[in-house]
Amino acid sequence: MAAAVAGDGPMRGFRRLGERPRFDGHLFKVHTVTYADPEGQEFDRDVVHHPGAVSVVPAHRDGTVTLVRQLRVAVDAAVLEAPAGTRDVDGEDPESTARRELEEEAGLRAGRIERLGTVFNSPGYTDQRTLVYLATDLSAGEVRPSGAEERWMSTERVALADVERLVAEGRLLDATTIVGLLLARCVLLERGELELPS
Repeated sequence: MAAAVAGDGPMRGFRRLGERPRFDGHLFKVHTVTYADPEGQEFDRDVVHHPGAVSVVPAHRDGTVTLVRQLRVAVDAAVLEAPAGTRDVDGEDPESTARRELEEEAGLRAGRIERLGTVFNSPGYTDQRTLVYLATDLSAGEVRPSGAEERWMSTERVALADVERLVAEGRLLDATTIVGLLLARCVLLERGELELPS
């Protein structure tokens, strides 16, 4: 059976029967969702409902990108990742969120920004989707940190040519960032705006 495409609804034969709230937090909610399988057997799954996020790959003309390193308490580590943020401002369109997060976290403004794709962050337990953007024609902006993690955030430049090596070495672990870097590299190569060393 072919896998369902995002937006297609449940796989054939599965039925969503309902859901009940378990936790209502500032950033996300946890509900228990009840489904029936194709044989009619009911089962429950806990689902984290999330407002969604954006991730921005700021690409410089020299083939490098600016990433940020910040503490992620869930994994007790400082994680290297693309500037990103939750879509938690009412009425703000995703591109505006991406531009805002890029400036707030990396201190960069984008002359051009384009959507590369959408990823499910971890569909085994959350409905969070992250919209991935490429930012080019960069200029200096104003860093505006929000929260303790961002106040101590640092930026690093890495080469798009080095993505696989950085993943293999364990220096890049954030899946959304890895997807964004690979998508950005493909787009820039196709447009002739990036040359990789031979």
